[in-house]
Amino acid sequence: MGSARLGPNLTRIAASLGISVATVSNALSGKGRVSVELAERIRATAAALGYVPSQAGRALRTGRSGVLGLVLPDISNPLFPQIAQAIEHSAAVAGYGVLIADSRGDIGMQSEAIQRLVERGVDGMVIVPRRGTRIADAGCPVAVIDTPSTPGNTVSADHWQGGREIARHLRNLGHRKILLIGASSASSVQNDRIGGFKSALDATTIKTEVLWIEKLEERDGPGCLLGLADKVQQGFTAFAAVSDLHALRALTELQRAGIAVPDSVSVTGFDDLIWSPVVTPALTTIRMDITAIAEIAITALVSAINNGKPIKTMRPGDASADEPLPGNRLVIAEKSRVPMQLVVRQSSGPLRLAKTKLSAENS
Repeated sequence: MGSARLGPNLTRIAASLGISVATVSNALSGKGRVSVELAERIRATAAALGYVPSQAGRALRTGRSGVLGLVLPDISNPLFPQIAQAIEHSAAVAGYGVLIADSRGDIGMQSEAIQRLVERGVDGMVIVPRRGTRIADAGCPVAVIDTPSTPGNTVSADHWQGGREIARHLRNLGHRKILLIGASSASSVQNDRIGGFKSALDATTIKTEVLWIEKLEERDGPGCLLGLADKVQQGFTAFAAVSDLHALRALTELQRAGIAVPDSVSVTGFDDLIWSPVVTPALTTIRMDITAIAEIAITALVSAINNGKPIKTMRPGDASADEPLPGNRLVIAEKSRVPMQLVVRQSSGPLRLAKTKLSAENS
């Protein structure tokens, strides 16, 4: 069986122009002394012949793979494919390919994913860490996208500011008893969103309470009711979830209990997922500028790869107990916080003084 025919290479380009392979290589790589006129002829000939640079050859010459790694905490969450798409686009603009790994919300799998990418020779890595973890030394520059309160965070949405935005919105609508809904108290992102929310309110005039879904499900089982109808009877008029996924769960439970949204209570979310504008009612939420975050992360990472700086060396005391940081090379960006934007839709409305009516079957 004959071997597959190789595409146009440097030798063919050189032969067609009657010059050396070294001259062709220098022209295409931008190195060496090649006149502008000859370099243009070489590039034109390469394009006409359909020449595509060999990534493997380039790696041998430069010691770089031209590939970045991306580790996500849970690719089944609709937010993270959006982040992956933005990272891939910014990386492509910078001339890099991307290998994606999913830690599936598991600390051990996160470490394994990082190691697999290192073994594949990535030049650098973008990591969105599993909640409550810090990143161990990866042996290459690492850009972390989490939250500003996370040690070693490179860039992220300003989750605290986002929490303040949604709090002000509900306060201005007249709500004075608000239930905050989060998934896990171990999440730095969710804690920052809740912290920002509370910081925008006067605790003497507005009451807030936090419901952690993880704790409730430990007691009552996965997918259990959140008890929101009872909360309405207790006087809560707004339900502020720290994720659109949890907002949708709250919205569904309230509607099934015969509680009208937003006529009786308001529901808000976070992240502005792709379906948030099309649910009924359309969800009021907080949008992060994923494109800007990706561009900042990739720019800082590529700069660290090319120049060896700026990189922060983490001290062991900065890490969590489960993942030490011995001399980790975490990338620093010039801008580490990207403002979040309030998106007002139909799921939030002014406080109604009339008592909420439950459906007959739930009364």
